[in-house]
Amino acid sequence: MDYHGEKQVKSGLVALIGPPNVGKSTLLNALLGLKISIVSPKPQTTRNKILGIVNGEDYQIVILDTPGIHTARSTLNREMVRIAVESLADVDVIIFMIDISFPLPEKISEATGHLQKAGKPVILLVNKTDLAPGEKLLPILAAYSNVFPFQAMIPISALHRDGTDILLAELLPLLPTGPRLYPADIPTDATERFIAAEIIREKIFLLTTQEVPYSCAVLVDSFKEDEKKITIHATIFVERKSQKGIIIGRQGSMLKQIGQAARLELQELLGIRVVLKLWVKIKEGWSTDALFLRELGLG
Repeated sequence: MDYHGEKQVKSGLVALIGPPNVGKSTLLNALLGLKISIVSPKPQTTRNKILGIVNGEDYQIVILDTPGIHTARSTLNREMVRIAVESLADVDVIIFMIDISFPLPEKISEATGHLQKAGKPVILLVNKTDLAPGEKLLPILAAYSNVFPFQAMIPISALHRDGTDILLAELLPLLPTGPRLYPADIPTDATERFIAAEIIREKIFLLTTQEVPYSCAVLVDSFKEDEKKITIHATIFVERKSQKGIIIGRQGSMLKQIGQAARLELQELLGIRVVLKLWVKIKEGWSTDALFLRELGLG
């Protein structure tokens, strides 16, 4: 206990970074035992910095799930990379995550440059080991050991939660001792409105194809709760008329699928009946509109 009577635990900030589509959000959800970050087989799904709080009896790990670090050309993508890189400044430990199919170290020189500038302990995670034989792993680990002084290199399967216990064992000694940074009973600092918007966006990623998901943004217009239900009104923004037609679908069929899938997941998450109303609007060039990106929390 400290002199205020508050129990001292291993408590610190951890940045979860890496290339797009290597399973960062899947890992965060696995560590929490709760879905707060959207998951999609498409790359560059995460846009904002999402904070998850992993609580144990004698530890609290505050994990920042960041957008994937990649070569950014558009305004939106540059903002995503900026968010990921800036998250390194104030953390205690960095988890750098790749998957077993990811190209070898020469492809991540830009990322290792950011790691060197940060000057923090870095753990390398090699994800999706369930998809490849063990002998493929050894040359990957050997190659990465030569490009950066990783504190540890851990093979995991975030989907099956294999290796997460080893990650915790390596991570906790690197964290400072002190009071919990957040109350012990909350899994994230994200608002229910934010999570609702993310779940709607996830269903768009899962149900539509090609460029359409990347051209969509979701804003929750209202979020009202009473004793029996939560009523959510949200707008899906697209950049072109053709994209609006795809999102709505024939006689509204696609929008209905998106809404139904999002509503069912929100009901399970929130533990109450959800009424979800969706609208689709065209906002040309929203992904290069600095004011609108700030409204999405990206500016």
